[in-house]
Amino acid sequence: MPKNKGKGGKNRKRGKNEADDEKRELIFKEDGQEYAQVLRMLGNGRCEAMCIDGTKRLCHIRGKMHKKVWIAAGDIILVGLRDYQDDKADVILKYMPDEARLLKAYGELPENTRLNEGPWLAVSLCFCDVMHRQGSYKGKQFFGNDTYFMT
Repeated sequence: MPKNKGKGGKNRKRGKNEADDEKRELIFKEDGQEYAQVLRMLGNGRCEAMCIDGTKRLCHIRGKMHKKVWIAAGDIILVGLRDYQDDKADVILKYMPDEARLLKAYGELPENTRLNEGPWLAVSLCFCDVMHRQGSYKGKQFFGNDTYFMT
């Protein structure tokens, strides 16, 4: 029987992705494209995003990005608008956090855009011992509509 002198199985043939830290050129929107912020991931390569023009669209993540680029809620993306369906779009590019800050500095994104923050941060949470208004449920103190205090 021959000895094991090989370099391994078929997994060694796979290349390594070492270009992650490499800076890329900042891509601005063109005609038929729009900036958007991801509201939530829906699964099956789809997400719901709020475009800068104020329209909420169902976005399809293209196959090239499907398993290589991870998109999460709060990310800034570039979407291609469809001529025949205004409520749907295709994700072209995901901007890295530093690229999104540059877009905001250049005036491409509105000033009220919250970068790298998911929609769950819209609800303010505070943990303290002070009780402003009467109310409790299962040992948890609550006040107002969106603010919860726990003791």
